[in-house]
Amino acid sequence: MALAPKSFLYSVDPASSVATITLNRPERLNALTFEVYTELRDTFRALDTEPGVRAIVITGAGRAFCTGGDVEDIIGALFSRDYEGLLQFTRLTCDLILSIRQCRRPVVAALNGTVAGAGAVIAAASDIRIAADNAKIAFLFTRVGLTGADMGAAWLLPRLVGLGHATELLMLGDFISAQRAAEIGLYSRVVAGDRLMVEATEVAARLARGPSVALGVTKESLNQEAAMDLVSAMEAEARAQAACMQNPNFREAYEAFRAKRDARFE
Repeated sequence: MALAPKSFLYSVDPASSVATITLNRPERLNALTFEVYTELRDTFRALDTEPGVRAIVITGAGRAFCTGGDVEDIIGALFSRDYEGLLQFTRLTCDLILSIRQCRRPVVAALNGTVAGAGAVIAAASDIRIAADNAKIAFLFTRVGLTGADMGAAWLLPRLVGLGHATELLMLGDFISAQRAAEIGLYSRVVAGDRLMVEATEVAARLARGPSVALGVTKESLNQEAAMDLVSAMEAEARAQAACMQNPNFREAYEAFRAKRDARFE
């Protein structure tokens, strides 16, 4: 049964095997509700094995990518909860990020405008971030009296930009420009706004043509090796590579090279 989320737009291009998720509350700058959090988590979990999907693009409708939790629908409602109720919500937000990182399909974030709060962490959790030149970004949590270590930001961000830049971004909570975000390695590339979806879908389509098993193993290794010492990481990579060498895609790449043609990966 095809995925059919109700709180955002979802489509699949059968020619490229690229799925596109579009956050679709432009009048609220794509702020997240409890329903959106839940459906996004469930969708990324399903996309790990969804037939016909080999890469994913996530973007936003209108002038923002995502500005975090909706002030009225979420933040206002949280004041009525006790600690256990709050923990239920914060675990949901973390589960969304886990679902993105644990989805073995490559995820390309097409950042079309303001990227803030939870939206910034969704971007950080994606595998590749392509941003419009007006896509300013901020990890706003301390600005509202919360820890900057939210939804895995304190794990993700130092690995993208280094401890020094991550500390500044998470403690000050200031917006930085798209150009600055690219300079420190937070954005993979910055493009003109009218080129954003073209660039993002081209990158996703290229990934979709790649060896899905090997790409999934690469993503798993990036997640796991942060907690390993060098010797353990070397052993894990040796085992993973040996397993990939038994996959038909390895022989296909060899046969394609010999025949001087493009590889057709499974």
